[in-house]
Amino acid sequence: MLTTQTLASSRSDTILSGVAALYTSGSWPLALIVLVASVMIPLGKLAALTYLLISVRRGSANGTRDRTHLYRMIELIGRWSMLDVFVVAFVVALVQFQPLMASQPGPGLPFFAAVVILTMLATASFDPRILWDAAHD
Repeated sequence: MLTTQTLASSRSDTILSGVAALYTSGSWPLALIVLVASVMIPLGKLAALTYLLISVRRGSANGTRDRTHLYRMIELIGRWSMLDVFVVAFVVALVQFQPLMASQPGPGLPFFAAVVILTMLATASFDPRILWDAAHD
């Protein structure tokens, strides 16, 4: 996600290596926040969307209200999904003390942004009324 260069070295970090570095440096609360916001929530959104699609496909009538609440929660969380991408953009913009130190986005950032955008579009294109329609068929 991020490559940082100093006079002495160059370091590329993924989200999980950043979490590990924060944890080993003693910043476990921040490591937990990054892990939850950057890994667990996106995976949870994908799992929840998959669950909603499968339940509609099967025509499940049980728990329609709960599934509607789940959809609303995914929709609410989706607004904050680009936060990781913005943090990397801010770090890259702020840490430019060349030739002493520089940072640039890593090759994984466009893929992470694409997943975030695609899940936001998938959530926006999902009509929660089909949850109720599937229950009545």
